[in-house]
Formats: sequence, structure tokens, C-alpha cells
Amino acid sequence: MAVIDDLLQDLLQDLTAESDALDALVAPLDDTGWRTPTPAPGWTVAHQIAHLAWTDQVAALAARDPDEFNALLTRALQDAGGAGFVDKAAADGARLHPTDLLAKWRSDRHDLAAALPAVPSGRKLPWFGPPMGAATMATARLMETWAHGQDVADALHITREPTARLRHIARLGIRTRDFAFIQRGMQPPAAEFRVELTAPDGELWTWGPEDADNRVAGPAHDFCLLVAQRRHRDDLAVRADGPLAGAWLDIAQVFAGPSGSGRTKGQFA
Repeated sequence: MAVIDDLLQDLLQDLTAESDALDALVAPLDDTGWRTPTPAPGWTVAHQIAHLAWTDQVAALAARDPDEFNALLTRALQDAGGAGFVDKAAADGARLHPTDLLAKWRSDRHDLAAALPAVPSGRKLPWFGPPMGAATMATARLMETWAHGQDVADALHITREPTARLRHIARLGIRTRDFAFIQRGMQPPAAEFRVELTAPDGELWTWGPEDADNRVAGPAHDFCLLVAQRRHRDDLAVRADGPLAGAWLDIAQVFAGPSGSGRTKGQFA
């Protein structure tokens, strides 16, 4: 129990740090800055923050009241006619005044940070994809905050410094390998892959057996950009050895829901 608690505490600290870093990017913006288009079609900076606020809010609901979350999911699907309820929630939030939207996101993410430690050990939280434990939910929220923060940074032409927090995102990207294949109607590989990623500080992060036939290697930052579909594979220094590893990098996605269109080659050259 203590190990799980320590892991969740570390994850929540990193989630807070990632959220604060993004907060620092958007807090100084004027109204025009909040309306800046991001690489996600139809989404401004305000849409990105509204999406994070709404998702943090419903994640806290899943932690505190799974039945109410399931009821909300059913209503959302009915009201928006399908998975478009995510876009609808972002559009609704983006109409708020920037000051109110920022305050809402701060409140929602703090509420989530309080809700996750109260989840009983071993309990799975309902979600839009597979159910997950509290630590995995914190990891997923960290990943999405980082990924949408990348969209904001790209919109504002800001280069962010990679941090050790990427290890959580990289690990989630590896754990979702089979999910990416299933999403495309493909049979997941039977064997584990070897993944070797260079951390921002030069440390080597490794997963999987050393003698694996299929291998992936490269900068951790590039790998995270790839699995979050924030850069095209051809623009990244991530390499695959083995046909199955190569197939994975073509379809990798760390997020739940339908496969995205990703980014085009050379978009951020």
C-alpha cells in the first residue's frame, strides 16, 4: 500500500508541476492571445485550456462518484450525438472570459489532486477508454496536460525545456502499445519490445527484454511527441529495429479514444 501511495504522490507532484508550467504560459495572455489558433484544427488556446479543465473535472467525478460519471457520459453521448461531446465541452469552455476559464481550470485540477488519493486501493475508475486505477489516471492527466501544453507552446512559438516528467508519459506510451494496434483493428504483437530512451539529462531509460527482436530507441522527448501524435514520425529521431516495432511507431497513440490525424511531415520544421 505504501508503494502505491508513494507512486501516486510522485505523480500528483509532477502533474501539479506540469500544470503550473502551462499555467505560466497562458496566464499573461491577453484576449487575442487566448484566441490564438493551435495545431489542433478549430481549437484556440482557450479551447485547449477548457478541454483540460473539463477533463480534470470529470476525472475527479470518476474518482468520487463512478455512477454519476457513467450517467454524465451517457448524457454527453446523447446530447452531442457521439464522441463530439469532447469538442462541445471545449467550445463551451472557450466562450468563458479568460480570467474565468483560468480560474476554473485551477479549481478543477486542484479538485482532482484532492480526489485521487481518496480512491480505495485496487479500485478502477471508469473512463472514456479502459477503466484505470488512481495512479494511471494521474499519469493520463499528466500526459494530456503535457500534450495540450505542447499545442499551446506551438501556437505561441515557444520552445519548452523537456523535463524528467516525460518518463511517466513514455511509460504510458509503452503500456498503450497493444491499445494502438487494437484501435486500428490489428492484432497486437505477442512479444514485448525493447525500448531505450535517452532522458533530458542524458540518463538511459529502458523497458522490455534486452534480447527482444523488435526494438525502439531515441530521445525520450521525441518518443513522447510521437505517441502523443504532436509530431510526425519522420520529423523525430526515434528509430525502430524490426517490422513490428516499425508498425507500432506508425500508429502509436498514448490517449484513449479514436486514432487522431496527428501532425503532417515538416509541419514544425
